[in-house]
Amino acid sequence: MATEDAPGDTPKRKVTITAIAQEAGVSVPTVSRVVNGRSDVSAATRARVEELLRRHGYRRRPQAPGERASLLDLVFNDLDSPWAVEIIRGVEEVAHASGIGTVVSAIHNRAGSARQWMQNLRARASDGVILVTSVLEPNLHEELHRLGVPLVVVDPAGSPAFEVPTVGATNWAGGMAATEHLISLGHRRIGLIAGPPRLLCSRARLDGYRAALEAAGLPYDEKYVVPGDFHHASGFSGCNALLDLAEPPTALFASSDQMALGAIEALRRRGLRVPEDMSIVGFDDLPEVRWSAPPLTTVRQPLAEMGKAAARTVLRLAHGEEIDSLRVELATELVVRSSTASAEGAAGL
Repeated sequence: MATEDAPGDTPKRKVTITAIAQEAGVSVPTVSRVVNGRSDVSAATRARVEELLRRHGYRRRPQAPGERASLLDLVFNDLDSPWAVEIIRGVEEVAHASGIGTVVSAIHNRAGSARQWMQNLRARASDGVILVTSVLEPNLHEELHRLGVPLVVVDPAGSPAFEVPTVGATNWAGGMAATEHLISLGHRRIGLIAGPPRLLCSRARLDGYRAALEAAGLPYDEKYVVPGDFHHASGFSGCNALLDLAEPPTALFASSDQMALGAIEALRRRGLRVPEDMSIVGFDDLPEVRWSAPPLTTVRQPLAEMGKAAARTVLRLAHGEEIDSLRVELATELVVRSSTASAEGAAGL
């Protein structure tokens, strides 16, 4: 097989997949799977084929209409949160710049929803899947693997049982920063409205809260930790439960902005003020919280950037490129606004 022509030689022939397959000692479909970035090829075979592709300067032909749908699938459990909108915004920006579309789905953890989604995925021949805050079921992983569709998980519900790329944020550091800020203002009774315990991000924020208390020499008291689900209603009920304690907290860290807004409403209905009677810190920095009353101190989670990182990663995999790491964590940042103040005014709550 010719690789380079000397001056005056006849032009070299175009390298074909068939020729690569013959030299590698594998089938044509195997070479095609390597070229298309599919994962159902052994590491040794993939390395041998890729080396031959590089050596002979193989260039993948332009994609014919109908071969792939030029789509990314973005899958949520639910779409009833501004948090989801920010993820969508980041994914869509990268997809649009790459000339491909985005299909957004919500499976709602209902029986049959995931199966129906998979049937739709097969029909449209998606280039890649981004799964958000969901459990990666073995049958789903196996089917995507069989179809050669790359997968990235954003904020996985638990530690992935498979070697799947994930994108998240520094939730532990964010939880610690939120709590340290309240401690720095003199608060010693600090409540926490936690997120769903099944999610890694929720557990990491709780661990950051505990670490900040321990570093300041303050006790961790379970009565100041109430459950939540990241939505407004659980912030409202959680804050009410904390206010009913014999010694209510003077400050509150809510593990999501929506729960923080629910907590602010609970305080308002009791005739209490933020931050005069209780300081509040949220988590996410959703666009609307800078316009809340008062503007919310929160931990900025780079949601749109997480969506962009996930989209870039899945597209690299779809193009058969290697990625630098299976786990990407983007930095969080404390944003101080008007919902937090010195503990002095809240001491008599």
